[in-house]
Amino acid sequence: MGGTRGRSKKRAANTDDMWNSKSKKKSHAAALEGTAEKLFQELLDGAAEQQPEEEIDTEQLNMEGIAMLGEKLGLDVETDLRIIVLLWKTGASKPGTLTKTEFMEACKNGTLPIENGWSSVKEMLPRLDIGFLTGNEFKDFYKFCFQFNRQGTHKTLDKELVVALLPMVLKDRVPSDRLESFCDFLTSMEGKQEQQYNRITLDQWASFWDFCVECEDLGAYDQSSSAWPVLIDEYVEYMEEKLKK
Repeated sequence: MGGTRGRSKKRAANTDDMWNSKSKKKSHAAALEGTAEKLFQELLDGAAEQQPEEEIDTEQLNMEGIAMLGEKLGLDVETDLRIIVLLWKTGASKPGTLTKTEFMEACKNGTLPIENGWSSVKEMLPRLDIGFLTGNEFKDFYKFCFQFNRQGTHKTLDKELVVALLPMVLKDRVPSDRLESFCDFLTSMEGKQEQQYNRITLDQWASFWDFCVECEDLGAYDQSSSAWPVLIDEYVEYMEEKLKK
């Protein structure tokens, strides 16, 4: 009988341990949610100060709110791609926007470590360098850069924005002369071509990266068997003419 009582005590102790563990997890989750709510509200308040005459949507951060996020982390949203990497990792799904649901979920699953507030998020910044992205991961991020920078219902990007973004996103991944010449090509087009490529599609944006990976030598480019968008064909023609001069 003593052995039975011993086993009962052990079971009771194990039950208490499980209860305490669950209780601690719930307390931690509740504290984490409270911190996330506080941080998100700080971003909303900062955006409201920048737009005192406009009504702020409390369920999402607009670009002013995202700029405030960059400020909290010491990042320039116009020049530092780490803020875009962070938004990509949080699962931002709409152009120029981070919803409260996305922010809260990122805090909950650890994508945004917030145990010690903004200082915890700052500690992860070195890991947001795009040099750490490889293969399909970078390709996915590259497409995200296009999608996130769209405005309203537009499915294309303004050519001037593309010319500004490409060197930032593809620096150290594509030879500088390829980047410079392609941007020169986009900005120097005249007449019909300029109208045709005044805005760039996602397919054109994505194809330029694939083209850079698959065709390092323009001399080996065969337009007759090319499956690339016409934009790429015309870029190669532009380079051939440039080399003849």
